[in-house]
Amino acid sequence: MKNYKTISPGKLIARFDNQLLDILLEDLRNSRAKNKVKSINHQATKQHTLSAA
Repeated sequence: MKNYKTISPGKLIARFDNQLLDILLEDLRNSRAKNKVKSINHQATKQHTLSAA
């Protein structure tokens, strides 16, 4: 019979919290980068439109 070590609930919760935080921070970084690109593209389009007028 194999002897499996049980992990305490506190360690499982801490691991889950850390993984969730990592996922959320990565998602936040990606959305900020995406919004920054959209903002730059919008500003470039706006400047191009103004200079053509």
